[in-house]
Amino acid sequence: MWDRQIEDLSREWRVLRYDLPGHGGAPAQPAASVGELAARLLATLDGLGIQRFGYAGCSIGGAIGIELALAHPHRLASLALVAASPRFGTADEFRRRGVVVRTNGLEPMARSAPESWFTQGFAAAQPAIVEWAVQMVRTTDPGCYIAACEALAAFDARAELGRIGVPTLVLVGSDDQVTGPAEARTLVAGIPDSRLALVPGASHLAPVEQPAAVTDLLVRHFAGVAQDTLSAIPVPPLMPQASAPATPVAEFAPVVEPTHPGRVDPYEPGIKVRREVLGDAHVDGITARADGFADDFQELVTRYAWGEVWSREGIDRRTRSVITLTALVAGGHRDELATHTRAALRNGLTPQEIKEILIHTAVYCGVPAANSAFAVAREVIQQETAPGP
Repeated sequence: MWDRQIEDLSREWRVLRYDLPGHGGAPAQPAASVGELAARLLATLDGLGIQRFGYAGCSIGGAIGIELALAHPHRLASLALVAASPRFGTADEFRRRGVVVRTNGLEPMARSAPESWFTQGFAAAQPAIVEWAVQMVRTTDPGCYIAACEALAAFDARAELGRIGVPTLVLVGSDDQVTGPAEARTLVAGIPDSRLALVPGASHLAPVEQPAAVTDLLVRHFAGVAQDTLSAIPVPPLMPQASAPATPVAEFAPVVEPTHPGRVDPYEPGIKVRREVLGDAHVDGITARADGFADDFQELVTRYAWGEVWSREGIDRRTRSVITLTALVAGGHRDELATHTRAALRNGLTPQEIKEILIHTAVYCGVPAANSAFAVAREVIQQETAPGP
């Protein structure tokens, strides 16, 4: 992706490029989060003796750059975020991508990539580059692609942008429909030392579509920051040292008795797991319909079903989905079965596995119950696994 920037950048700087896991022939070792991707990159840099560096990243590469600036600020001298965002779409969108790839492979994503990545005029004039983009997606390891989707689903730096303390260039194509000028302006509004560069006639992969403009902006940005790559900035202490011994001041404070002494309230982890499994849209819909009559019940469900049971570490979420589907078939709970069929797909079960579960329930829960379950599951699977535009 950066081929046409390398010649100019290499005149002044040592340039290191890297592939995501399972992309471009890199080992297929899925990373669970953007933080893990950043940690792997730092391990590579450590092996090369690079302590402090400037970083440019496009799309998910931009998310990695934001993570580096937040979690490892002493390593970063400057930052360029291309086609990036503090929050990439919604968690539901990216988890549904994982469901589609798990069911249909990468071909639907490969076919739709050019439309998302390039302007129509560029795609028509550069068929060889379009084919490169399609082949790049086709040859990616599916498990690593799904893991990257999951990493972006969980990525949200909106509340932390003010902590980014390095000079930052935010670069965006004027026609980017994926992470466009609105997302770029959110980054600039949140990052204290940042400036915006809008590249006309470019979509999501601006370094490919408008290489000269992107190269010029990168050269000017990195040239404006002195970079010593051999030594890291000392990590600031977690707490400043007091200049003189502090004298404790005694005062009375109200005694607050915890509801459950020594026990963390399961509500917050519960709402997090509930959103991850059922999706933001589903949980937001429940919240929007909430009223005084059902509020307490929904809080109970979040706290105990999701915060206590689904959050336990004894079995994984795939297994919990298998158990849940079986129990819902046995109970004849068709509405909940639809919800948890979607959840099962998000938790990694394939349509083939769901079919086998329902066949198994026919023996132990009854053929009529399984027959009804097949009707519900079929409709949900068709909706969830159909490749989007």
